[in-house]
Amino acid sequence: MSDQHVHADYAHYVHYVHTEHADGFGTVGIRPLDAEGDADVVHGWVREERAAFWGMNGLTRDQVAETYAHMAGLDTHHAFLAELDGTPVGLLQTYEPAEDRVGEVYEVESGDIGVHVLLAPAGARGARPGWSAALMRAFAAYVLLGLDRRRVVVDPDVRNEKAIARFLRQGFEAGPPVTLPEIDLPDVYLPEKKAQLAFLRREVLFP
Repeated sequence: MSDQHVHADYAHYVHYVHTEHADGFGTVGIRPLDAEGDADVVHGWVREERAAFWGMNGLTRDQVAETYAHMAGLDTHHAFLAELDGTPVGLLQTYEPAEDRVGEVYEVESGDIGVHVLLAPAGARGARPGWSAALMRAFAAYVLLGLDRRRVVVDPDVRNEKAIARFLRQGFEAGPPVTLPEIDLPDVYLPEKKAQLAFLRREVLFP
């Protein structure tokens, strides 16, 4: 069976919340993350040193699965897997800023949505110019148009210069550097984090 038939059959039963064609790359599909079924893939990404800012370096595969199983039970935080023609290429998490620690350090506006983004490491073909921008645009289209939000807020670690530069190239406007407070609850622990806020209004990317 050809790869095209495999991808067509796969797309037939996968529930994508957003799909779009990325010129020169293929079809990007965004679907809800399967906490157990996608744990091997996600664990492989977050345990790499390049993903240290994601804060899950030391977790086992089962702990990663448990983390996302917990998130699946929340109304305010959601996780999605992005695929390119059926191959996993990135992780998207969305959240309500007013229900997250970031809401303590900036003035939340109606229509805001927070996102965390993790791009998969380059495959056998190596880095492809324009790919990260194409994937980021698909993420933005889903949260701003698909979810009908007015503004995206991101809070990368202040030391993650690569991620900050990527957001700014995408049209985000830099906000202030902030200190996100420690979260210490029975179900979740997040250490204090120095972050760089950045914002993207819908009309900037989709006038």
